Order: sequence, then structure tokens, then C-alpha cells
Amino acid sequence: MFGLISRMRAQAGRRGELMEILLASTSSMPGCLSYVVAEDAADADAIWITEIWEDEASHKASLSLPVVQAAIGSAKPMIAGFEAQTRTRPLGGAGLSVLR
Repeated sequence: MFGLISRMRAQAGRRGELMEILLASTSSMPGCLSYVVAEDAADADAIWITEIWEDEASHKASLSLPVVQAAIGSAKPMIAGFEAQTRTRPLGGAGLSVLR
């Protein structure tokens, strides 16, 4: 499996609108096992995105999907920046098959 944990900063006051776009674009992404969008409880403009994919190729392929491309286009004006991104290798957990 392939994972990403990212911290994104929304333009001031636009976090809710940006999160709606992120959540609406996740319904059909082949190879996506989990895509969680969360508010940062201590920062009104920060968003955490936690992704788990079957493999890195599935993640890369998702970036060319029409729904993802449309979401990127709509979201761009609301994004102030990306503050952190960590690549992970998920091994399993609630909702995921455990790798041995």
C-alpha cells in the first residue's frame, strides 16, 4: 500500500468551501482505499488529508481523472499552500486488510 498525509492551508475564511470540493471529488478513484479530509482543530485555515492507496501508481493515475482535474481547477484559487506532506507505507488497520 501507499499512503500520504498532507497539511494544506486554505485562503483565509475559505476552508469549508475548499473541503467541500475535496470531499466531492473522492467518490470514484480506482485504487483508493481511504481518503480522509479533516479540519485542523487548532488552525481555522488548515486541512489534513490522509490517503491510502493500493499502490503509488494508483495515486499517480488518479491525478489525471477528469473529476480530480476539475476539483484541482476549482480548488486552486482557495489554496494558500501545502505545508507538509509525508509519504507512508500503511500496513493495515481498521477498515484495511492487514499485510503480513
